[in-house]
Amino acid sequence: MTDMTFPIGPDKTGFPLPPQVDVLTMPHPPTLKHPGQAVLDAIDAPIASSQLPDIVAGKAVETGKKARDLSACIVISDSTRPVPYKGEQGILWPLVDLLQEQGVQASNIRVLVATGTHRGHTEEELRSMLDPRVFDAGCLVENHDCHADDNLSHLGKTKRGSDILINSDYVNSDIKILTGLVESHFMAGASGGRKSICPGLIGEDSTFIFHGAPMLADENSCALVLDGNPCHEESLEMATTAGADFIVNVTLDGNFDLTGVFAGDLVKAHEAAVTHLKSYTAIKVDKKYDIVLTHAGFVGINHYQAAKAGVEASRLVKEGGYVLMVADNTDTDMIGSIAYRTMLQLLKLTGSEAFDRTILSPDWTFIPEQWQVQMWNRMFKILPQDHFFYYSPQFGPEEYRICPGEPMEKLNGMSRGEGTIPQQLLAAMNALVEKLGDDISICWMQDGPYGVPLYE
Repeated sequence: MTDMTFPIGPDKTGFPLPPQVDVLTMPHPPTLKHPGQAVLDAIDAPIASSQLPDIVAGKAVETGKKARDLSACIVISDSTRPVPYKGEQGILWPLVDLLQEQGVQASNIRVLVATGTHRGHTEEELRSMLDPRVFDAGCLVENHDCHADDNLSHLGKTKRGSDILINSDYVNSDIKILTGLVESHFMAGASGGRKSICPGLIGEDSTFIFHGAPMLADENSCALVLDGNPCHEESLEMATTAGADFIVNVTLDGNFDLTGVFAGDLVKAHEAAVTHLKSYTAIKVDKKYDIVLTHAGFVGINHYQAAKAGVEASRLVKEGGYVLMVADNTDTDMIGSIAYRTMLQLLKLTGSEAFDRTILSPDWTFIPEQWQVQMWNRMFKILPQDHFFYYSPQFGPEEYRICPGEPMEKLNGMSRGEGTIPQQLLAAMNALVEKLGDDISICWMQDGPYGVPLYE
């Protein structure tokens, strides 16, 4: 037996895997020994960019304002991304502090949560995410709202025809700063950089082409691919139109410790982070498996976000094989929006082929968040829905009725909440092995949605 540390949920121990299970995991990069200093050093020595004090001085000249009258907007990620915004590794307070040192008033610094089309955070959630000094200083902290038409600026159209609708508070700020995490992304290649603006700060109407069915049907709309990736290209065009003066992006290891800090130019600093990411995210594999065991990771606070793990598992499973996924859906909305639930039901009721035909039809009316269900369908093109088993301790019968696949309890005979998450997964695996026989191949994706299987 190989005793593994379980990556999600409250129970991190007691996950013994039998020898027949291949453990697939990313190479683990070294963490930064002095993360706090590394953040300061990166901000002080930006990539392909002026230093932040020079940017502030330049904005004062450009606008004719004194520094104390300049407005600044710092864009942050929502709670689905484990970006270090507080503590020793925190990247937010150093930016706020530096702006204040240059004369920018804290009351003129807006911290804007790039929620995209998702719900905004409560004050309690924001205070749990962010350095308390940000609140104590008097900075304004608020959520982007993609439905607030009166706070969206129309900046034209992209080459593909998307309306560029961006949060007006961001557009009208004198100093624009983006922050975020660079990790593999199953549509845009990698997160971070331009994604803080698109989809982070866009209006819902801007998603119609950006996340439309034809765009995401492109084989280059996948993890770790930027060149020729239409989703990345559309996002970058919107972001460069809106503009960004400075970014601070980070990369993390499986323990959410810093492995890199990349500050400076929107494009160049992000490219440097992606290059670093690629050096350890790809998992080299040479076969596919009858059974793939995986988890939804930190990002999988709801079923919507768990799609990322499904897409990466689909790279590994044999046609007609099985995927067993566990998640800790701790979000207040454990599935997702009404639109997302509606599209899930369409996939569940009509099946994979009919779902694709429907959303790719010229007569189809685009529904926001259909894109995530289209990503789930990448897996159901390989295996039938009754070969996918999902377990979340927060799910009950109603949630399972909405989501494609089968409840894991149906396979392992355990009841909801019985045992730990790893015990549920092991029991399901053992039940499936007993059903299929010992001569089958099994793998465990230790990194869940973060590792990207690549065939040599």
